[in-house]
Amino acid sequence: MNIALIAHDNKKKLMENLCIAYRHILCKHELYATGTTGRLVEETANLIVHKYLAGPLGGEQQLGAQVASNDIDLVIFLRDPVTQKNYEPDINSILRLCDMHNIPLASNLATAEILLLALDRGDLDWRNVVK
Repeated sequence: MNIALIAHDNKKKLMENLCIAYRHILCKHELYATGTTGRLVEETANLIVHKYLAGPLGGEQQLGAQVASNDIDLVIFLRDPVTQKNYEPDINSILRLCDMHNIPLASNLATAEILLLALDRGDLDWRNVVK
């Protein structure tokens, strides 16, 4: 499965810790991430990550194109709900695209853990049929 990893600046450390904790699941899948998040995950969790540009530099748009093409099976987007982002429309477009294409989306640690455990159990194998 193709998994997208995105984290706002205040959530990058949380993403690193999530990827370390669930490395045994993530290493079985193709990982995609915006630039800085991808680099940090590679360095800390020792996982191979296909990296886009940094989010504000177009990485979220690159990822959005892959979501729109139904090439992503799961999105983990650890968002900072408090701090306003200059590129908020790009962020909202990824959420909208996930809803349009029925792509499971986690926007916080609790749902990320639930989806990763479901992925490991095979509960998301229906995505292979959709493609």
